[in-house]
Amino acid sequence: MASERPNRLYRNLTAKIAAIPMILTAVCVFLGGTAWTVVYSFTNSKLLPRAKFVGLDQYERLWGTHRWVVSIENLMIYGICSLVLSLVIGFVLAALMDQKIRFENTFRTIILYPFALSFIVTGLVWQWLLNPDLGLQSVVRSAGWVSFNFDPLYNADIVIFGVLIAGIWQGSGLIMVLMLAGLRGIDESIWKAARVDGIPLWKTYVFIVIPMLRPVFITTLVLITSGIVRLYDLIVAQTSGGPGIASEVPAKYVYDYMFQGQNLGQGFAASTMMLLAVLIVIIPWAYLEFGGKKRG
Repeated sequence: MASERPNRLYRNLTAKIAAIPMILTAVCVFLGGTAWTVVYSFTNSKLLPRAKFVGLDQYERLWGTHRWVVSIENLMIYGICSLVLSLVIGFVLAALMDQKIRFENTFRTIILYPFALSFIVTGLVWQWLLNPDLGLQSVVRSAGWVSFNFDPLYNADIVIFGVLIAGIWQGSGLIMVLMLAGLRGIDESIWKAARVDGIPLWKTYVFIVIPMLRPVFITTLVLITSGIVRLYDLIVAQTSGGPGIASEVPAKYVYDYMFQGQNLGQGFAASTMMLLAVLIVIIPWAYLEFGGKKRG
């Protein structure tokens, strides 16, 4: 065993040496930048960073700001709905595609195409589609249903759901592809055995297939959740946080305070809270992925 360890150390030595600059960059830039942000979130920095520590004052002010509370509420509504609907729609689409339908490649390309667009383009497209004077409402009314009303982006009570429509439209294709890859990896003998035993199709999916797709679901959850926390582009393109602050989200709050409000301390505090949200997602994922393998 002792003689094998040096051999493992020198295995792929060239690749390991080539990876050193990338590792140093990750440690210095990403970890260093993160630590710098957290430290300066406890300061009274304004236009420029300054090491005048004020304890938890920035966090107290943050959670006492109505705009921040609204942004958290919006993110929770968007996040829960996006997580559930994206998983359900993506899995259903993948299950349908897995039936070896005709023109599968064409349908898969069409469904995945929105993911190739940037969030800015997606936001602008859906801003037009949901415009009451130009989009869906106008088309339906011109067809004869004059009482039809569908303008979520102009209604402060439901504006976040208008953003949600665009987000699901863009992201469901990626979820479908991930789920389809998992379904195609299941041995055909499992499907045959379920049919021979007379197990209904829905029970086969619920009690056999979905548990086998656990790693795919975990990876998908991490991707969706990280995208939820970083929600910014769609908001800027569709509503710019309006009407008023009805569609405000944490990422926009950070940007506005750091680059427009010239209040770095408040922006750093909000960024740190977003980092905490990401860690809440990443740590359980890492434990499930790697901790379970070690126990196994």
